[in-house]
Amino acid sequence: NEAVCSREKTPSEKRIKSGFAINSAKRSISSLRNGLRMRRDVSSVILVGAVRVNRRYLIAVAVRSYHNIQFGVDFRFIIGMPTNDEEYARPARPPDTSSLNEMREAASECTACHLYKRATQTVFGEGPKSAPIMLVGEQPGDYEDVAGKPFVGPAGKIMDQALEEAGIDRKEVYVTNAVKHFKWEPRGKRRIHQKPNSREIAACRPWLEAELRLVKPKLVVCLGATAGQAIFGPSFRVTRERGKVLSSKLAPRVLATVHPSSLLRQPDEESREREYKRFVVDLRAALKAAGEE
Repeated sequence: NEAVCSREKTPSEKRIKSGFAINSAKRSISSLRNGLRMRRDVSSVILVGAVRVNRRYLIAVAVRSYHNIQFGVDFRFIIGMPTNDEEYARPARPPDTSSLNEMREAASECTACHLYKRATQTVFGEGPKSAPIMLVGEQPGDYEDVAGKPFVGPAGKIMDQALEEAGIDRKEVYVTNAVKHFKWEPRGKRRIHQKPNSREIAACRPWLEAELRLVKPKLVVCLGATAGQAIFGPSFRVTRERGKVLSSKLAPRVLATVHPSSLLRQPDEESREREYKRFVVDLRAALKAAGEE
């Protein structure tokens, strides 16, 4: 052993590997994944520390020693280590304020669920604080995500037309969504809408509750299943309750109808016209219910 320790090392042995000893890391990935394992040519390996980088990489720093004489430090990567925090959702925490502007500003910084990472911005509701009717949709779409305003895309244009025919001035109603960030998946160069799940809806619900608390509308109109489930719970079905004036813990009067985007998905012109007329009828019923004491 003494002869081995006193042998003069060759230039190649003295050469320091560039970077973070990538070759050594590749050979040791399996060992690190199962816990640090002692190499044959060392007496001990001491784990000094580990640092996570960008949720995907774990850098383990190990000091190698031989007969208590330190002679090397390894920086090794565990690449693609599985994590449980890629997607997450927890209830949002709106501020205790009576100002819609302050609430909107606070929502713009919301990170309560993972949807904020891929969205351009928070799309909060807009409209007068004294609005007698609140329209609640599902989530912002591609147009809304860019503009930062609810219902400004194709579905919003159909809704505006239907509101006008029903005798409702959009400037006099409050318009928002159950989920405030755009959930999407790429398809070529397009961003395609994805339906938010129950955890994402629950995470965003405190913002909707805050809007209801501040605006205090006489009637809430749920546009589609996601809005209905945000108000009534996951068992709610628009097909069963459409056009009825109901009551919930969040609002004394609620009327559910379809989301205007569903009109765009009708298979033919005849179907679109028929469903559009039904949508206008529902909005007229909402106007009547909002005017009742």
